[in-house]
Amino acid sequence: MGPGPVDDPRFIGYRRKLIEDVRARGIDDLELLQVFDQVPRHLFLPEGVWPRAYEDAPVPIGYQQTASQPSLQAYYLTLLRPGRDEKVLEIGTGSGYLTALLARMADRVYSIERVRELSQKARKALDALGYKNVALMVGDGTIGWRKYAPFDVIVVSAASPSVPQALEDQLAEGGRMLIPIGSRDTQDLVLVRRASGGVTREAVLGECTFVPLLGRFAWKSETGS
Repeated sequence: MGPGPVDDPRFIGYRRKLIEDVRARGIDDLELLQVFDQVPRHLFLPEGVWPRAYEDAPVPIGYQQTASQPSLQAYYLTLLRPGRDEKVLEIGTGSGYLTALLARMADRVYSIERVRELSQKARKALDALGYKNVALMVGDGTIGWRKYAPFDVIVVSAASPSVPQALEDQLAEGGRMLIPIGSRDTQDLVLVRRASGGVTREAVLGECTFVPLLGRFAWKSETGS
């Protein structure tokens, strides 16, 4: 499930401080915290923002995108609990940092990013760290990746006005999906579960703000509908 930690002495202390910050927000799962300790976040970010790499805060990565707050990503992972034998679909590769965290927890990760340059940078970082269980694609994440469906876990890192039907259809029995749902300004983080042939939806965190999910089954443009 990927390599051991790649330690740059300049960042070890900062990474441990980030883990303490995540714990302070109520995430006390030692196995999950160990995963955060094994992934050097700075290697997934532009070098110009490395001084902020281990802040528990969103960080700009260019192309009008941000790397999400690590404690929020930890919250994602506590809700989704990807297992060693499970298959994950990630919508919005972004920096590739969450992709790497997922790759350490799951059997296989399929990640879609609409910005080619971000996908290429994420691929470079993942390859440099030796992750072999991640497949990346440039395209419309709202369509999903039907070739490899169904997925046990789907994680969507951008906000949609509703749950894209294509993604819900690609959720396996017993599967879980997290997706921010709402307006462009504020969203609820919604946990979607498929069980016994039915689908349930539950808002697990309110008043979130994510970049818009653009595509056929979500927002059509950065500013329009």
